[in-house]
Amino acid sequence: MAKEIERKFLVKDNSFAKMATETVDIRQTYLSDQPEATVRLRVIGEHARLTVKGKNSGAVRDEWEYEIPVTDACEMAASLAGGWSIDKTRHIVPFGGRVWEVDVFHGRHEGLILAEVELDDAGASVEIPPFAGQEVTGDPAYYNSVLAKKY
Repeated sequence: MAKEIERKFLVKDNSFAKMATETVDIRQTYLSDQPEATVRLRVIGEHARLTVKGKNSGAVRDEWEYEIPVTDACEMAASLAGGWSIDKTRHIVPFGGRVWEVDVFHGRHEGLILAEVELDDAGASVEIPPFAGQEVTGDPAYYNSVLAKKY
């Protein structure tokens, strides 16, 4: 079992765009959005993943992730979740010796931009990039599983 340890921040400006080394479009939805066990479908380009996550304990939670065929992911999204609930563009931004992921949301979440950084240890020090604003780690309002339900 893997552990996901991440910190999440609101983004206060677009300076991340010039720093990005890669950009990918992501579609995702949830088969379960229960805090004890979220089950996410995600398509990034020609790849799809099914991810199961346990309940957060601060910045840490259990995580299992499996690659699945894109056609299966699309069929599950359509028949089990009513389609894709989140559409975003992810910018990969190296900063301070870490890789930051900055998600620019589209559709009903247009205007929301979140930055997150994954860590090996919950107590690891992190150099905060200039585009990062208020920290929202652990705030359920910014969990993708919660955003997927907001209309």
